[in-house]
Amino acid sequence: MPPRLIATNMTNLIKHMVTVASGIRLIPLIALMLVCPNQDDLFADMDHLARLWHWQLGGAPRAPQARDLPERIIQFVSLMTWVREFRNVFYFRTGKVGLLLSILCRPLASLEIFSKIKIGPGLFIVHGNGTFVMADGIGANCRIYQQVTIGNVDAAENGRPTIGDNVTIYAGAKIVGRVKIGDNATIAANSLVIKDVPPNSTVMGVPATTVWKK
Repeated sequence: MPPRLIATNMTNLIKHMVTVASGIRLIPLIALMLVCPNQDDLFADMDHLARLWHWQLGGAPRAPQARDLPERIIQFVSLMTWVREFRNVFYFRTGKVGLLLSILCRPLASLEIFSKIKIGPGLFIVHGNGTFVMADGIGANCRIYQQVTIGNVDAAENGRPTIGDNVTIYAGAKIVGRVKIGDNATIAANSLVIKDVPPNSTVMGVPATTVWKK
């Protein structure tokens, strides 16, 4: 057997062992997942992540897809073990109880999701370092990348963005103030959004302007 294949198999074996060991410490969080009042939204988050994330466990190109409860638990343990951004999403969905139990599996410190936001199902945060999310509302299947800021211009004005369904916000983008982002919109990397974005459009630049629309 080639040395490279041996090394890959050993790496996969170690990852499987780490995941199994992690499952023991996650038992209280598994129980919380199963009784979470926002379970439908949480499961949609997990499924969205599992479809899109390039997986690192067992040599599989994608995370395990859940078809029943045991597979859902395996999926949850895998995501909590290997995807730090998902931990933040999980604690957001489970509220104060999740935060109290977060000592068992630490979230990503530099990713902050304001606890009082209404966020639709299928939230997907990629490489969430330096990302801050505080909006009036976020729709379903939103994708957010690293170094993104969504929030106020001035805290005294209390003006925050409203994000529609199926919106993608790329790395470094800033969305500030009382603006509305339409459904199926795309915010290009490092853009500054200070005006409303129409549905089905792509915006780019500082300040952001529409560069493409369906």
